[in-house]
Amino acid sequence: MSDEPMYPLFLNLRGRSCVVVGGNAMAEAKVRDLLQAGAKVKVIASEVTNAIATWARTQRLQWDNRHYESADLRDAFVVVTAAGNNVNAEVYAEAETRNVLCNAVDDVEHCHFYYGAVVQRGDLQIAISTNGKSPALAQRLRQELEAQFGPEYEVWLEWLGAARELLRASDSDSETNKRLLHQLASRPAFEQFLRETRTREPRKGVA
Repeated sequence: MSDEPMYPLFLNLRGRSCVVVGGNAMAEAKVRDLLQAGAKVKVIASEVTNAIATWARTQRLQWDNRHYESADLRDAFVVVTAAGNNVNAEVYAEAETRNVLCNAVDDVEHCHFYYGAVVQRGDLQIAISTNGKSPALAQRLRQELEAQFGPEYEVWLEWLGAARELLRASDSDSETNKRLLHQLASRPAFEQFLRETRTREPRKGVA
């Protein structure tokens, strides 16, 4: 993998064909993320975890109980492999040929992209990457950011989204709306939102 900086982006995988090679715990974690993103997931593995087997039984994904074949990437948009170095290299080579994005878990030499450590609060996502050099640091930073950006940010972002839609539907000009949206997203506005939210919350023991 090159030392050049990675290009950060968030992919829309809804309805996209994503292949996962391997059925161990690491593969399970990636499958869970792909399902949550709305991807169409196919798992290629002779053995899988209980969770993957359950998702297959409930038709949340397709499980092919066999070893990987190069044709498995024919219609894939993304492939994730957690099947060991030899298989990872084979999957990566085929992905290169077919222009499919490939991630090999804990195998940076066979990756087109890395999974970042992610803080998620509803629609708010903060992803952290160290370009594969220190996942431990990325995890520590994630924990610090989780403390900084608590669950209240999910509620606030929903409110900001609703305010944005109201402003877009109004007769105000775009520059005025832009200024207002920046004001609403400011730290003082966030603190005011928290104070008002806490005031509206019923106190324990009070009917």
